[in-house]
Amino acid sequence: MSPRGVATPDVTELLFAAAERVVVRDGPGALTSRAVTTEAGCAKGLLHTHFAGMDAFVAALCLDRFARTAATARALPALAGSGAVAAHLATVTDALFDSGGPAVSGLALTRPRAAERFREAMAAGAPGFTAIQDAITAYLRAEQALGRFPAATDPGTAALSLVGTAHHLLMTGWPGAPDPKEELGRLIDLLLGGG
Repeated sequence: MSPRGVATPDVTELLFAAAERVVVRDGPGALTSRAVTTEAGCAKGLLHTHFAGMDAFVAALCLDRFARTAATARALPALAGSGAVAAHLATVTDALFDSGGPAVSGLALTRPRAAERFREAMAAGAPGFTAIQDAITAYLRAEQALGRFPAATDPGTAALSLVGTAHHLLMTGWPGAPDPKEELGRLIDLLLGGG
């Protein structure tokens, strides 16, 4: 536990990771500032020192996780022509489900003020599902030009199918539900012409 006055390195990530563990283990109703700081092993007031309350914290957590997945997706076009297309797509969709996946994605919905902050950030250009979809579309177009993605399949529609399915699985899943990555894997195979 960090005593008062002692710097805690990478505080935001420490708190985010602790929140994810609390939500996955105990559900969204258990997420309190005390639960997060106890899980993180840090001073009780640390969360409120860095965030203007739990709504701001929850919105920041959700936005951070979307931004990470969007960054993974934006790297896809540079990978065109190398490795397996299915593996590259799975890396992006898997990123949506890592770090608590369904449990974390629904957090903002449980807190109206957090949801409002999240929507405002998305409207202001924070990366979300649209950024992920656009990156997947660009990647699939590049792979299609190389003959590694079916010519008869529209890359934009395939990206929408993949991202829309991931969104559905995130919003309807729950901790302990069947692994959504398997369903997404089957969809990737279908989109790549594997039936």
